[in-house]
Amino acid sequence: MGRNHVIDDLLEDLGSIAPLGYYAALHIRFVSPLMTFQTYDPAWTDHYTQNAYGLRDPQVAWGISRTGASRWSEIDLPDPFGIMKEARNFGLTYGVIVSCGPVTSRTIAGAARGDREFTDAEMAAISGVILRLHHETEPPQNLTKAEMEALQIIASGERYAQGAASLGISESALKARLTSARKKLFARTTAEAIQRAKEYRLL
Repeated sequence: MGRNHVIDDLLEDLGSIAPLGYYAALHIRFVSPLMTFQTYDPAWTDHYTQNAYGLRDPQVAWGISRTGASRWSEIDLPDPFGIMKEARNFGLTYGVIVSCGPVTSRTIAGAARGDREFTDAEMAAISGVILRLHHETEPPQNLTKAEMEALQIIASGERYAQGAASLGISESALKARLTSARKKLFARTTAEAIQRAKEYRLL
């Protein structure tokens, strides 16, 4: 089973435990996560984004400052902007926050339901899924020389045919190297792969 299928299966498992949705920010580095997945109500997501709550959210602060899992109701940090109360107005009454990984590559995730608190067993299951997602999406420590050359040649502005000629390889070989680099970097496009490789100082 490929890595992407494993990730899809893990997200399906997470969704089955969190009836009102989840949010997962994986491998946060330089403030930005490598990948995000979320299924919360779009009305809440839009409201959250428009009000820049990410910088003020006690859940995020909790996840950055410690690892482990906590029910939302047990978070002991101040909430001067009333974000948790506003979440309840959107039906997100009960939830869990999970944080794992080193502070240089932290994963923070939340899961919600509207009817009751999550049980200890459900919290353990959610934590297990998030830990597996964290490990499955671990960014590469390095790219092959061929993959780096392929990304660099496209980053310099060369088109595929020109880039392949510059490297002395066929265009299909260049595309194969780029595809391999995109998979390692979990990037949908070559431009995204180049950006991520730079962020992780692989280029």
